[in-house]
Amino acid sequence: MMTPTFATQHLSFQYQDGETVLHDLSLDFSRGQVTGLLGANGCGKSTLFMNLLGILQPQQGAVLWQGKKLGYDKRSLRELRQQVAMVFQEPDQQIFYTDIDSDIAFSLRNLGMDEETIRQRTEQALSLVDALGFRHKPVQYLSHGQKKRVAIAGALVMNAEYLLLDEPTAGLDPAGRQQMIHIIHKIVAQGKRVVISSHDIDLIYEVCDYLYVLAQGKLVCEGSERDVFLQQEMLKQAGLVQPWLVKIHQQLGLPLFKTEHELFASMPKYVK
Repeated sequence: MMTPTFATQHLSFQYQDGETVLHDLSLDFSRGQVTGLLGANGCGKSTLFMNLLGILQPQQGAVLWQGKKLGYDKRSLRELRQQVAMVFQEPDQQIFYTDIDSDIAFSLRNLGMDEETIRQRTEQALSLVDALGFRHKPVQYLSHGQKKRVAIAGALVMNAEYLLLDEPTAGLDPAGRQQMIHIIHKIVAQGKRVVISSHDIDLIYEVCDYLYVLAQGKLVCEGSERDVFLQQEMLKQAGLVQPWLVKIHQQLGLPLFKTEHELFASMPKYVK
């Protein structure tokens, strides 16, 4: 089954104070399995996510869903949000129950699903984010990383085609960060598409296969992760830096590796 088209077409947005935050953006989120949104603070990434979910409405252009302009009536927005789910940077913004199963099942009960379907979907979502081991722990005793995984499970339970992740590794220790990368790979292996907004340049390089770079709300570059990150001057002007693996490639003349594991596996060839 083909993944539905999810895109923006000449989208511009301004807040009530008259400041235009997004300028004429035409982005296609079905181009890659994992799309990365890159840009310095204040470039409009969070505002774009709010537009993609229909929380904010652009003054010009449109969000396209399944090839049609998004409608802003209740029914159209409900249909969109069953297929496009977002996980906020701060998980406390979307966890409302003290027990995990009830929190994850909330949206499904809202849709009137039967309890057996809810049980199966909750089990699958918790398994996907490696949360079965702490599912009976009260939410207030979870670590920040565990809460993030619960929030992702709450989005996955809807069986959405697209998952929007805002700063998925923020506040995580190195082990938690690696686990998040593993979870993103598992989600993609199920045929879902992921859109990531993050300041974690090395994460974006490792997991994404298509990138959009924003500067002051304008699109300044797009392409594969390798093509984009080799453009040192453009990144500098956008307030960004290169991933460390790309720096090693350009400064030491080593091949361009995608992951740390690939680099270390090949080191015997280069170290005598």
